[in-house]
Amino acid sequence: MPSYLLAIDQGTTSSRAIVFDRDGEAVGQAQKEFRQHFPRDGWVEHDATEIWNDVLALCRQALRNAAVEAADLAGIGITNQRETTVLWDRRTGEPLARAIVWQDRRTADQCQKLKEAGHEDRVRERTGLLLDPYFSATKLGWLLDNVDGARRRAEAGELAFGTIDCWLLWKLTGGRVHATDATNASRTLLFNIHEQRWDPDLLALFQIPASLLPEVGDSAGEFGRTDTGLLGAPVPVAGIAGDQQAALVGQACFEPGMVKSTYGTGCFMVMNTGQAVHSDNRLLTTVGYRLNGRTTYALEGSIFVAGAAIQWLRDGLNLISHASETEALARRVGSAGGVYLVPAFTGLGAPWWDPHARGALLGLTRDTGIAEVVTAGLEAVCYQSRDLLEAMAADCGRRPTALRVDGGMVVNNWLGQTLADVLGVRVDRPRVTETTALGAAYLAGLGVGWFDDLSAVAEHWQRERAFEPALEEVERERRYRGWCEAVQRVCSDSRR
Repeated sequence: MPSYLLAIDQGTTSSRAIVFDRDGEAVGQAQKEFRQHFPRDGWVEHDATEIWNDVLALCRQALRNAAVEAADLAGIGITNQRETTVLWDRRTGEPLARAIVWQDRRTADQCQKLKEAGHEDRVRERTGLLLDPYFSATKLGWLLDNVDGARRRAEAGELAFGTIDCWLLWKLTGGRVHATDATNASRTLLFNIHEQRWDPDLLALFQIPASLLPEVGDSAGEFGRTDTGLLGAPVPVAGIAGDQQAALVGQACFEPGMVKSTYGTGCFMVMNTGQAVHSDNRLLTTVGYRLNGRTTYALEGSIFVAGAAIQWLRDGLNLISHASETEALARRVGSAGGVYLVPAFTGLGAPWWDPHARGALLGLTRDTGIAEVVTAGLEAVCYQSRDLLEAMAADCGRRPTALRVDGGMVVNNWLGQTLADVLGVRVDRPRVTETTALGAAYLAGLGVGWFDDLSAVAEHWQRERAFEPALEEVERERRYRGWCEAVQRVCSDSRR
């Protein structure tokens, strides 16, 4: 059997491709940032064609960097920014408009009207999600209603919808396969997570023609093979999962009660619950993964802005020239000294769910400098994580004893320790922190028979460092109260 797996990790601000060997070691990779489009306040768009071109070039570059041929690949795994919505022409394969990104808030008013009409309970019961512009259904509806001729063409069966995984699979297979996996389907507001099918009543509610929708498969298994001309040989695409579910797999959180948190553009905390658990604290019930037709569920809390806040400090305010500078600045001052950055640039996610909130920098004094503001940006990630952990503990009746963390931000040791201090639990950082891509590779490995089961995957997980809480509880609670007060200051009237 071929000796390598290729993981495509298509994120919100960059795309990457990584070649993994049988031991889960990265032997070659390539990465590229791509352009963000902000045509109006609260709107965020991507060029799906640019994403595809980048991904293809990165796959080729990663293979060259690994000195590996396509024929040496056992399979490809895809993981992706979820909810981001692409609408394209089935005949030409061309998008009708730029993709609407998960961060986009243009359909906030529509979601509010649906709530006021009493639809949220029914939607939440079937999908595990809230009525929020975060998810795909209202984005897709907006495209159908605002792109000239789109609704008419959709009803005629000429168009296809997909999240980014589905779009990439379509392009990789030369338009032969229009499919997604259950984790991505579960983020659309159109998929019944209990019956594991597209829900006719929800399609009618959001006015989405069924002909637009992809086939839904397990997270591991062959979806199709790549066109020979793309990489040099046909390769099975054998694993697909949304980025946070892929990270759950990459972190080997296979037992109920295990929690991981990924720190990238946003922050996403996911707890394996086994069975579906209804949240009383405005968390999401979602599909963790589906293997061999069996669904494992999870609770998820989503923070829209984590690493994006550091990116803003770098690019928007020019306070730093590289994210790596943040650790030294934070160590220099120790804490933000009562300064709170609430990064509600595109509203607030869980557990607040306030699309109308906007960011603020609070607690400034004459002593406040660049170091304090940058540190406040890092601390905001920790406080938002505490919001999620408290909600999960309330829903499940217990606090986890440890949190497994990953993503680009957690290479920062100051952040790892501050997370442990703010949360009051041990924070475990794995040896491989890019667990989103690793999870996609593991799913592809399961799909091609490299691994017999999840226990074989779990054997590969290794902890690189543990951060134990060191902050006095009184001080921990004082700082967190200040955060909660700061959040209340930016919430819209309906959430105060």
